[in-house]
Amino acid sequence: MDEISSIKTAFSEALASAAMLDGIERLRIQYLGRNGALTAILRALKDLPEQERKIRGDAANRLRAYVEDALHEKRAELERTTREGILVKERLDVTRPGLVRKRGHLHPVTQITREVIAIFAGLGFAVAEGPEVETEYYNFDALNIPADHPARDMWDTFWIKSPKGDVKTENVKRKSERLLLRTHTSPVQIRYMESHQPPIRIIVPGTVYRYEATDASHEIQFAQVEGLFADSDVSVAHFKAVIGEFFARLFTPDTVVRLRPSYFPFTEPSFEMDISCTYCSAKGCSVCKQSGWLEIGGAGMVHPHVFKAIGYNPKDVRPVRSKSPTATAVPTKSGRTSNGVQGFAFGMGLTRLALMKYKIPDIRLFNSGDLRFLKQF
Repeated sequence: MDEISSIKTAFSEALASAAMLDGIERLRIQYLGRNGALTAILRALKDLPEQERKIRGDAANRLRAYVEDALHEKRAELERTTREGILVKERLDVTRPGLVRKRGHLHPVTQITREVIAIFAGLGFAVAEGPEVETEYYNFDALNIPADHPARDMWDTFWIKSPKGDVKTENVKRKSERLLLRTHTSPVQIRYMESHQPPIRIIVPGTVYRYEATDASHEIQFAQVEGLFADSDVSVAHFKAVIGEFFARLFTPDTVVRLRPSYFPFTEPSFEMDISCTYCSAKGCSVCKQSGWLEIGGAGMVHPHVFKAIGYNPKDVRPVRSKSPTATAVPTKSGRTSNGVQGFAFGMGLTRLALMKYKIPDIRLFNSGDLRFLKQF
């Protein structure tokens, strides 16, 4: 009986100090398990005299019932306490103002790109896209810039090593298919014309790469937009009307466009495009070097050699959509037929447009990842 009393005392003390549910399980195993202290007493009853077995058995069963009840109550108490602690810890105060999440900002180049696309869409231009990793043929050869042409020096190129070496094709024109990061978006014009017939009105926004030193106005990676208008009867007057309307919508209605003679291998005649300074309203400032004009990009009438490279006929200028029986199609070397095609092309930096529109002083800010800069747009 003293042993049963000692077991009860030890169990009560251990139960009082138990603070975790796994501690309750250990006590159950310690006292009621197969090798538990109370289980050992109950097993030994069979060896006792009948009278003593009856007395000790009754006391042992009462202790067993006590231990089971105490364990059940303690377990329920700990479960309730744990649950209440979790509820307090995870409680939501519905009256407390919510945390305001920081909103993302469209990059200024993304904003200007969307605006340019919207303006040209209103003028009837579609958007075309192409790969940023280009071949030498599309980036240079098809644009009337052969390998030994000095004009190649106008573009500082990132060349890409091909594990298979230079790819050769059956077409002599495309004997060099070396890979490079495109230096302009003009290759997309060639790809588009290869699969479409005039009339064509497209713009090509995208990222281009130039291997050059970076400063406040130059980057090795920047955004550019090209435009192509090809039809049977297109002139410089059409180009100036289109580009004038574009800048009037992008900046202000009184923006003036000026064309200056220039040279590009893929256009003839070629022009440099200037617009009246958006910083000083053409009055003269440090940005425009007191001239009142800002250089914005290049343009010109598409060179006949470019049209020939993709199978168009640049000589016969009879209307493409004419129903006259005398306006017959002219077969080309590629087997396609094409009436005479003329067109203009232009290119300008979207990054430069963003610099001008948002009055940003340094082109390197666009790729800085500085949230303080981006939050302003």
